[in-house]
Amino acid sequence: MKRDDVLRALAGRRGQAVVVTTMGTVRPWARLSDHPLDFASADSAMGHAADFALGVALAQPPRKVVCLNGDGSMLMSLGTLVTIVASGATNLVLFVLQNDTYELTGNQAIPGAGRVDFPAMARAAGFPRVHAFEDAAAYEAALPSILEGAGPVCVTVRVEPGAEGPLGRGPGESAACLRPSLAESARRLRRALIGQEQSPSSRLSAR
Repeated sequence: MKRDDVLRALAGRRGQAVVVTTMGTVRPWARLSDHPLDFASADSAMGHAADFALGVALAQPPRKVVCLNGDGSMLMSLGTLVTIVASGATNLVLFVLQNDTYELTGNQAIPGAGRVDFPAMARAAGFPRVHAFEDAAAYEAALPSILEGAGPVCVTVRVEPGAEGPLGRGPGESAACLRPSLAESARRLRRALIGQEQSPSSRLSAR
């Protein structure tokens, strides 16, 4: 499955959910969405997007929070799987896009490439709902119930390696979400979450 297929289907159904991206999902998601409830976790140490998403989910219980994590990032914070379940958050959907590589630095193989079983890890951590997909049609058919039901939910999707390069911030970035500073991005998300910023129409239609 191609990553764009995964993201495009999600973009069309995310509604008013917060979407936290990181590493290889940042620019591809930004090409589909410029929603004020999008946040690129692209500045701190790798592996903390799921932690950030959990914090938002705990602070905003009525709102769905989606984290678009990579397999390399997930390997760096496997304890977060246990923490998510222990937190009691029921509004978090954690995606793990598994391409078995560290894409941004040249597609080097992750440790355990081809052997790591993220769904099994999520079940062992206590996730009540765990899904795994390799087929686009099956994924798209299941997506509405994944997003609508109570969580936490862990969704592993096998995708082909991509060709995204290292991330930066500044006016020269192609992704609009990476042009403001990290501090300004956080302020914008906070304003959107507490209702001080009207959500414009997002570019969510399939392209």
